Amino acid sequence: MAVRLYENKPEKIEIMEYILLLIGAVLVNNIILVQFLGICPFLGVSSKVNTALGMGVAVIFVMALATLVTSALQKYVLVPLDITFLQTIVFILVIAALVQMVEIMLKKLSPSLYRALGVYLPLITTNCAVLGIAIKVTEQPLIAAHGFSVIDSTIYSVFIAIGFTVAIVIFAGLREQLELVEIPKGMKGVPIALITAGILAMAFMGFSNLV
Repeated sequence: MAVRLYENKPEKIEIMEYILLLIGAVLVNNIILVQFLGICPFLGVSSKVNTALGMGVAVIFVMALATLVTSALQKYVLVPLDITFLQTIVFILVIAALVQMVEIMLKKLSPSLYRALGVYLPLITTNCAVLGIAIKVTEQPLIAAHGFSVIDSTIYSVFIAIGFTVAIVIFAGLREQLELVEIPKGMKGVPIALITAGILAMAFMGFSNLV
């Protein structure tokens, strides 16, 4: 999404642009339903709303921290030293370390949520949504020709993660409702989940011209 800037406007992101960026990240360019990143947790941790919400909060935390650290590393280390070819490896290591931190914190602070997430929490390490956004904000000037600052990148990643959470929680609510109705035996489980996800993605296409 591109936000129009006027020639006499200073090169900084204004409040209205943040609002448009939030709408675009959550509805217009939703990370799951439009960009198709983060599909694994979307399908694997969406059977219950509580679990989906917990995963969403974990992704918000990890994505914000990961983007903050990776953007700073990109700007102050990789680019000045001309070693941007190490970007993907460095970003993966940073994300893996942050996921370990989140896992340790959840294990101590919320054992029930830790058990509910199970194997899917470590999967954030390889969640293409987290890595994809970390790389995207360093390569594309999404707001203006001057691109994102480190703080702007972090804010944008939070908006993207909110979009992830909105999508997975809505999907989990739909799947809970499906448990209460009669479904043909051959459609139970993954088949009906994929059909529901497709319909939800089509619904989000209605926001395509919102901003």
